[in-house]
Amino acid sequence: MDALMAAFVGALLCQASDRTAWLSAILGDRYQKPWAMIVAAAVALALGNALGAVAGTLMAAIMTPNARALFLALALLSAGSTALFALKSPDRMAGWRIGAFGTTLVALLAIGVGDRTQFLTAAIAARTPIAAPFAAIGATLGSLAVIVPAILAGERDYRALPHRPIRIAIGLVLVLTGVMFGLVALRLI
Repeated sequence: MDALMAAFVGALLCQASDRTAWLSAILGDRYQKPWAMIVAAAVALALGNALGAVAGTLMAAIMTPNARALFLALALLSAGSTALFALKSPDRMAGWRIGAFGTTLVALLAIGVGDRTQFLTAAIAARTPIAAPFAAIGATLGSLAVIVPAILAGERDYRALPHRPIRIAIGLVLVLTGVMFGLVALRLI
């Protein structure tokens, strides 16, 4: 259960300071089919996070416990440091003609492969490989907690949020948490 909650909170923080929600808001305005988009987002996020959990489980087999702890610290530091930079506008997928479900599915899969949420999910799964499915489920639910409101709100309302202070606060929380995990893994504290 620790992996579920850690992945939920981690994904929530990562997605709240990422382009995925912005892209979801753009697509929500374009298609006005929230249920199809929410289902597509759930499938895309579940696939991406499951891939991250599988990768973490495979890596855990060749890592020592300290290496797994350092891997988690690195994932937190990476997620936090990237949250501190301004977001680049996502591609609006204007030329895509595969409908609300297809566009949302493919776009969120494409933007999510190798992103910080997937990296953090892999690190949490590596830290506790027996609980890897819980890491994938938690990360998916945490991501959906940000993506669903973005789909429903649309781009204008999404962009009205104070993104810069949110990103900076999230970045600092993740970086400080990563530093603490790293110091504990190195047995410096």
